[in-house]
Amino acid sequence: MKKFLILIVSLLFFISGFANHIAGGELFYEYMGPGAAANSSKYKISMRLFRDCHSSGQTLETESVVIGIYNNNNSSLQRPLKLLLQYPVGRIDLNTDTIPCLISAPEVCFQIGIFTETVELPNTAAGYTLTWIRCCRPDFISNIGINSSIGGTYATKIPGTAVLPAGHNNSPQFAPKDAALVCENKTFVLDFGASDADGDSLSYSFCNAYAGGTSTNPNPGNAQGGPPTTLTLTSLPYKLPFTGERPLGEAVTINPATGKITGRAPDRGRYVINVCVNEWRNGKIINQHRKDFILEIGDCDYAAAEPIPASGAWCNDFAVNFSNLNTSSTIRSYSWDFGVNTATSDTSSQAAPVFRYADTGVYTVKLTVIGAGGCIDTASTRVGVYPGFKPAFDIKGSCFKTPFTFTDKSTTNYGVIESWRWDFGEPSTTSDVSAIKNPTYKYPDAGIRNARLIVTSSKGCVDSITTPVSVTTAPTITLPFKDTLICSVDTLPLRAQGTGTFTWTPAINIINPNSPNPVVFPKDTTTYVVTLSDGIGCENKDSIKVNVLDFITVDLGADTSICSTDIIVLQPKSDGLQWQWTPADGLLTSADIKNPAARPDKTTTYVVTAKLGKCQAKDTIVIKPVPYPIATAGSDVTICYAERTQLTGNIVGAYFTWTPGNSLSGVNTLTPVAGPKSTTNYVLTVLDTMGCPKPTTDTVVVTVIPEVKAFAGNDTSIVANQPLQLNATGGTFYSWTPGTGMDNSSIANPVVVVGPSYDSLVYKVKVSVPEGCFAEDVLKVKVFKTAPDIFIPTAFTPNWDGRNDFLRPIPVGIKSLNYFRVFNRWGQKIYGTSIIGQGWDGTINGAEQPSGTYIFIAEGTDYLGNHIVKKGTAVLIR
Repeated sequence: MKKFLILIVSLLFFISGFANHIAGGELFYEYMGPGAAANSSKYKISMRLFRDCHSSGQTLETESVVIGIYNNNNSSLQRPLKLLLQYPVGRIDLNTDTIPCLISAPEVCFQIGIFTETVELPNTAAGYTLTWIRCCRPDFISNIGINSSIGGTYATKIPGTAVLPAGHNNSPQFAPKDAALVCENKTFVLDFGASDADGDSLSYSFCNAYAGGTSTNPNPGNAQGGPPTTLTLTSLPYKLPFTGERPLGEAVTINPATGKITGRAPDRGRYVINVCVNEWRNGKIINQHRKDFILEIGDCDYAAAEPIPASGAWCNDFAVNFSNLNTSSTIRSYSWDFGVNTATSDTSSQAAPVFRYADTGVYTVKLTVIGAGGCIDTASTRVGVYPGFKPAFDIKGSCFKTPFTFTDKSTTNYGVIESWRWDFGEPSTTSDVSAIKNPTYKYPDAGIRNARLIVTSSKGCVDSITTPVSVTTAPTITLPFKDTLICSVDTLPLRAQGTGTFTWTPAINIINPNSPNPVVFPKDTTTYVVTLSDGIGCENKDSIKVNVLDFITVDLGADTSICSTDIIVLQPKSDGLQWQWTPADGLLTSADIKNPAARPDKTTTYVVTAKLGKCQAKDTIVIKPVPYPIATAGSDVTICYAERTQLTGNIVGAYFTWTPGNSLSGVNTLTPVAGPKSTTNYVLTVLDTMGCPKPTTDTVVVTVIPEVKAFAGNDTSIVANQPLQLNATGGTFYSWTPGTGMDNSSIANPVVVVGPSYDSLVYKVKVSVPEGCFAEDVLKVKVFKTAPDIFIPTAFTPNWDGRNDFLRPIPVGIKSLNYFRVFNRWGQKIYGTSIIGQGWDGTINGAEQPSGTYIFIAEGTDYLGNHIVKKGTAVLIR
């Protein structure tokens, strides 16, 4: 994985000029040998401290590092120790030339100071905790619930002889490395693997970072200015959804075996992260070391080749899923070479290809990406393909008073499984671990734990599995039943499962009472109590009640009938436990169960034999199949709106009903008359009294054709020989009568020309639809023997008696009314329209106008295109 110099293993960049200077740190130690005093050891204690080059805060050269060394048994101060700066102060600058495709490159510079001193400490059983308490971290850290005056406590531990009875310890060290560029909402990998001089095995996890000094008390301590006399470690106040175990949210995790932090970065900002590393020696944890750092997520983007899976083993199958960890939108193309030396087709241009290898082995996979502007980046990863690696384990145990046995069941097709790392999930301690293949562990109390196993193989495969462990207060007893029946002349085997020694009581009519599977033969109802003991303090009890009967009975109930083709479930009442039915005719299920289902096609007598060991009884029942009643509602029919139709039903049965009945007349007959307003489903329901209680139904659909709404048009007036366009609506087919002057009497819109010999004509149109339904309407045409004109009355009486209530123009021979306007005597327009048939009602905005003379003017266009204007006065009479 390509690394870019931005995060110096402990942090990313800070904003230039930020006053709070502490950027991160690590307190570690080295064992130098025995001390001058008896039963003591000499250690070199070091503090690696990071500072932003651009900070205006205190310099490393003027920093005073006085640590406190505390006894682990009571957190009391054993002694203070001042660490001295080792010159020169180191400096690391970001070289953006190594990132050709970087967008929005940050300016980054860090100073690194190492403060060191040696000290002799007495060897004690409890050991020591080393801390340096200081303020301040930068303000406005995104995953912390306070915005300023955020201190820090840097800590590590020296194990005592109770944990490490032989030998000595050097703490792990997180060596400064090149950093990986972390951009907001982009995937990333940060390698925080540590080294250990003793060769101890290491495991990693996120954990709570500690608070420290404040801006008003940056070095809290005792009255003499040294560290506090009693050590109190307080977690930083994390802001949800962030925690010490999830400092970057749910999308970012740390690999417990390698220390690699991977995932998708959250939004830009500063984040406190604390990595805890456990040291394992001889299968036990001997110490926990910590690294506290601040990661800043930047507003940046870059195109880079970062192929995953990262170097290691692929142990799922031969089909390896590859992808680029870098998801920059500036990447324009991908070129993969999957490292098969004997092939030329092992390439792909996809962003996330899947390549199936033909054989196991270690392959060097090369990825080349081209970014915007033509920048190119190339990187490789080595992948060992060894499929068939699967972690698994078994658990034996139940009671918290006795050890649980954990047995590894992991398998691998290639190589051998060579390491095990167990975490038994006990939250009250960190010593609930083991590194042997099949360990045992004793839990302190009852509850549910989550045990985890990490296994590795000689081929580099690493995987884990987590399984819940149910820890009870007593060993578990499993019984197949708690209550049963036997015949007084029978014996009964009892069955119990569990781990330990079994004892059954009372010891009456029982064989092998000290086994999990005794045989009992009580003569009276007896409750047998089983006690399970593991021999070292865990004990549990349970019981089985054995009910004893001298005889049994069976009752099938009265004979019955069912509807033909129906199924009946036979339900005998009995204390019997075994059953036998005859005959098998019509049975749909087994003949040796208590409640078989039957569907006989003829009257059948069923015999059941109920057994309880050597006790038995018999009974019979007659099942008679009866045909269903028959209902015939008749054929579906179609009627026109407002028509009626007679239904014709036929039945074989005793009773019938029609529904719905609100549009039926004669609903209590088989031939009612239906007159629905809309399409209706009429259901004929028939019941019988011959033994089939279920109704039979049939449905007839009466489809109602929607009402035909014939419209011939409004009455009108024309002049002799004027063409009149009729326009009927409402249906599909049209027939006009009489056909006088009409060009086509069989269409909706014929043209009529009437000569001067007629004063008026009434035309009737018959409108019909394809189903045969029809309706009629009439239109009166008044014929004037004048030239086209607009007639306007000279007076009107708007008293709402239905006569002369409107002053309206009557156009004759007029194709369109251009306007009709009414004015009062002061020349104000009080009404206007261009719609033929409308007129003035003698009001203005609802207010009645007084009697008097009003002026009108009208203009229209006749059927020949000539304009006709009429002017005059009209009298409003009230």
